[in-house]
Amino acid sequence: MTALQKHFNTADFYQAMQDGFLWEVPEYFNMAQVCCQRWANSPKGDTTIAIIAETPETLSSHNFASFSYASLSHKAQQLSNLLSQLGIQKGDCVAIVMPQCFDTAVAYMAVLQMGAVAMPLSTLFGPDALAYRLQDSNAKIVLTDAVSLADITSIQNDCPDLLQVLVTGPDLDAQLTHQNKNFELVPTLASDAAILIYTSGTTGNPKGALIPHQALIGNLTGFICSQNWLGFDGKTNPKSKAVFWSPADWAWTGGLMDALLPTHYLG
Repeated sequence: MTALQKHFNTADFYQAMQDGFLWEVPEYFNMAQVCCQRWANSPKGDTTIAIIAETPETLSSHNFASFSYASLSHKAQQLSNLLSQLGIQKGDCVAIVMPQCFDTAVAYMAVLQMGAVAMPLSTLFGPDALAYRLQDSNAKIVLTDAVSLADITSIQNDCPDLLQVLVTGPDLDAQLTHQNKNFELVPTLASDAAILIYTSGTTGNPKGALIPHQALIGNLTGFICSQNWLGFDGKTNPKSKAVFWSPADWAWTGGLMDALLPTHYLG
């Protein structure tokens, strides 16, 4: 028992903690801004590493590619501009059917900074599972890779709201080179929708859970505590140089909300 607890009745001490607790949630809050843009715009944005990944080019040599916050932001802004040209607006649903890789992080940041809604879909889903979620969500764009393209193509005609399927790789990269690297962040209320994630459908059909931007704030406490604080000093700029390995699929909350987004929030 601490000296403070000895000074107060234990029950009173606990009640005082409860009464004094307050979530500090700003009126406007955007996951992409706090997880990417602010670090990219910092003096060390070009050199601070956001993602270390194996790429197809480095697999054989067991080397890794490093991507800075600036490079993550630049590609995300190019993708946001392309999505805007394709008609995506604030509140529209964009499906992301991709494995863990740099381009997947780019996709999330691009969609979130537009005020659009990112819908994570596992690459393990078959055509029926994909079709149900795409139809139910009224998704307008699918971002996917070559591996999942066949499944998406097979059900594309059954999804009338689907405008286009974008496939990561050389062709999309070529399109992005013609896009501006500057995209003006769409202001989002903390309560605005950010992510639409579906339950597994164990009992009945899968059900969509709409997650607001402010959910990241509530999620951070459990993440920071479970990782021994990651050297976080409680200030805007973290002092941690930790590298976080994420084997959890970013298509699930365990990988997205408990790995990708909180680590990037902490820089």
